[in-house]
Amino acid sequence: MAVRNILKLGMDGDEILSKKCRPVGNITERMEILLEDLADTLYESGGVGLAAPQVGVLRRMAVIDVGDGLIELIDPEIIATEGEQTGMEGCLSYPDHWGIVMRPNKVTVRAMNGEGKVREITGEGLLARAFCHEIDHLDGHMFTEKVTEWIEPDEEEEE
Repeated sequence: MAVRNILKLGMDGDEILSKKCRPVGNITERMEILLEDLADTLYESGGVGLAAPQVGVLRRMAVIDVGDGLIELIDPEIIATEGEQTGMEGCLSYPDHWGIVMRPNKVTVRAMNGEGKVREITGEGLLARAFCHEIDHLDGHMFTEKVTEWIEPDEEEEE
């Protein structure tokens, strides 16, 4: 459908990115269009995940693709976590900044997909990290709040 502008922390997105999103509830044609736009914007950006507030819409919707196909999350909630992982994380709304963040290693999410079907999805590793990262966006939080150590651009290039 359309590639939307991604709001950036410290520029145009501070106010919106810090707000909690409203539930979607029923999937309307407008919500279907937003879901398609989120996917188009995600693929154009080269990211792993994108949440609706990152494009200026305060609704509980996100899309994720860690290389295994698009996952649509509408009104997602984390229902179980297990273990922990510590790794590098970045964000399309805070480009060129990377930090070390601890997340659960295994996460189960309950959410609707684009057809309105509720399902549970369990992800490990990167997918678990992406679930947490995107759902944090829906609650008005950024990964920057969880960083334990920032990675300098020079350090990142050397790895």
